[in-house]
Amino acid sequence: MQPSVVASAKTLVIKVGSSLVTNDGRGLDAAAIARWAAQIAQLRALGKRCLMVSSGAIAEGVQRLGWTRRPHAIHELQAAAAVGQMGLAQCYETCFREHGLATAQVLLTHADMADRQRYLNARSTLRTLLELGVIPVINENDTVVTDEIKLGDNDTLGALVANLVEADALIILTDQVGMYDADPRRNSAAKLIHEHTAGDPALESFAGGSGSALAKGGMLTKVLAAKRAARSGAHTVIASGREADVLLRIARGERVGTLLTAGTMPLAARKQWLADHLNISGRLVLDAGAVKALASGGRSLLPIGVTAVTGDFERGAVVACDDPDGREIARGLVNYSAGETRQIMRKPSADIEAVLGYVDAPELIHRDNLVLL
Repeated sequence: MQPSVVASAKTLVIKVGSSLVTNDGRGLDAAAIARWAAQIAQLRALGKRCLMVSSGAIAEGVQRLGWTRRPHAIHELQAAAAVGQMGLAQCYETCFREHGLATAQVLLTHADMADRQRYLNARSTLRTLLELGVIPVINENDTVVTDEIKLGDNDTLGALVANLVEADALIILTDQVGMYDADPRRNSAAKLIHEHTAGDPALESFAGGSGSALAKGGMLTKVLAAKRAARSGAHTVIASGREADVLLRIARGERVGTLLTAGTMPLAARKQWLADHLNISGRLVLDAGAVKALASGGRSLLPIGVTAVTGDFERGAVVACDDPDGREIARGLVNYSAGETRQIMRKPSADIEAVLGYVDAPELIHRDNLVLL
C-alpha cells in the first residue's frame, strides 16, 4: 500500500511519548511541544483535524514537586499526576495559542470506554471539539485510576481514541526512528520495517513476543495499538518525534518511520465498542464446533457450544470467548448470568426453560452483540 493512505487522511490522532514530552524525564520540553504545535497548525490549515494524546503528567509533577525520583506508591503517583497535569495543559495551551488555535483538556479512564453511555458521550464531545476547530489534548486520568481500572499506557489510549472518533490515521511519535525486525541494540543486522500490515502476529514477535492489551511500554504496546486502531480502519505510523517536521512529512505521504496499514474492513461502531473493552467480566470456553460456527461469520453463540465458564458476571456483561486452547477468538454481551450459564451450558436451547424455569433468549450471545477478534 502506498504512503498516500496517510497523506489522504482527514482525521489524525497524534500520540507523543513521555520521553519526548519531558525531555527524558527532566521536565516539560516546551520547545518540542512548540514544534509539534506549529506543525499541527499547518495541518489544520490543510483541512486536517488533529487530536493529541500526550503522556508526561506524572513526570512533570515529580519535577514540580521537587522529588528526586518517581514514586511507587499509588497515592503519590496520583498526586504527581494532579500537579503535573496543570503544567502539561498550560504548556499545550500556550504553544497552540501562538497559532490562534484553542485547546481542550480531556482526561479519560477505562470506565469511560467500558460504559456504553459514557463511551458515546466521550465520542460526541471529541467530535464537537473537532467541528469547533479545537485541538483536544487527551491523557489518561492518572489522578483517579488504579491498576485494576487502568488503560495501561498511552499507546493503547491513542488507539482507543482513534477508534472513538473513527480517525483515518494514528501517528505514534517515540524516541525510536521506527520499528525494526530485531532489536538494533543487540543485532547490527536489524532492518527498519518501512511498511507492514497491522495485526500480523510476526510484528509481535519482532517487538519482543506476544503480550496482553495491558502490556507496559516499549515497541510491543505500539504494535498492539496499531492492531487495535486497524479495527476501525485507521493506519498507524511509528516514527521519531525528534525528526524535523515529522508530522508534516508524514502527512505529505513521505516515507518516515514504520507504516502499519489497516488490512481489514472497519468494524461497525457497536462492535468496535465491544472490541475495545480491556477489562472483561468473565470467560467462556467453546468447543471446536462452536469455534468453527463463529468463524464462519454471522452466527450467534448457543449454550450447547460452551464447555466451561469462569468469572462471576451478570446478564449484559462483556465476556470473552476462548477456543479449546485458551486463545480468545471473540467477545460479546451475554444474555445470562454466570450461574445461569453454568446450568445451561452443553445443553440445546430448547432445554433452557426446563433448566432455568424461564427463557430470556435462545442464544447465549446474539450475533449482533458478538465481535470476532
